Amino acid sequence: MKVGDLHEARALAGRGSTKTELTLGLLHGFRLERNGLAFQLPLGVQRLVAFLAVHNRPLNRLFVAGSLWINSNEEHANANLRTALWRLRHLGFPLVEATRSHLALAPDVLVDLHESAARARQVLRHERSSTPEDVDAMLFGGDLLPDWYDDWLLIERECFRQLRLHALEMLCEDLAAAGAYAAAVEAGLACVAAEPLRESSHRVLIKVHLAEGNRGEAMRQYGLFRTLLFDELGLEPTTALQRVVESLPIGDELVTRRR
Repeated sequence: MKVGDLHEARALAGRGSTKTELTLGLLHGFRLERNGLAFQLPLGVQRLVAFLAVHNRPLNRLFVAGSLWINSNEEHANANLRTALWRLRHLGFPLVEATRSHLALAPDVLVDLHESAARARQVLRHERSSTPEDVDAMLFGGDLLPDWYDDWLLIERECFRQLRLHALEMLCEDLAAAGAYAAAVEAGLACVAAEPLRESSHRVLIKVHLAEGNRGEAMRQYGLFRTLLFDELGLEPTTALQRVVESLPIGDELVTRRR
């Protein structure tokens, strides 16, 4: 953190009448804000905070040190952890809770990953009616720390990516069923953009076009996917997708035509 930021943090900490709001962004990249003021943390501290936020539970100190500094011996890993915690204590506000044995992200920190994942699970479980606001949340969700290459992050990133893609597909279907075709198409296109070779995403998008009566858009989407799939992987669409377009007057011709 810069010296000016540190002074500002301590000044804010002394204002008892102002409620502290800490927000941690992990989607699209690392961001930390306190009452709207952005803070720049050293990379080692960022990694510690992100690790605790992603796991979202108290973690053993030895596990944290060994996971974050995997190429260091135990002594050096623990020393790096102590240094990161020392720097966090000088922020002027609580970001991490530490005991002699465990570490955890402070409970009042709002994490965009947690909020986006919770909304995605609500959509998948049909806990409430899907809305265009859900589409906005999923659209701007993005990937988990996409510019980081830490080994511990790879599986976590893929888990969230799959959760988001499935939620977007469900949103696409639910909004189409409710007649909200514009929002449904937006959700479908977002899913296709996130993973162009994902057939299930193209399938739900094609179904939305058909439900809206846009046959040409449906056939165009199928043609784009079929060409991409063959060019990239040498594969043809599955019979499940072929059956969708075969219902159209020109469907048989497009399904059997390679180019």
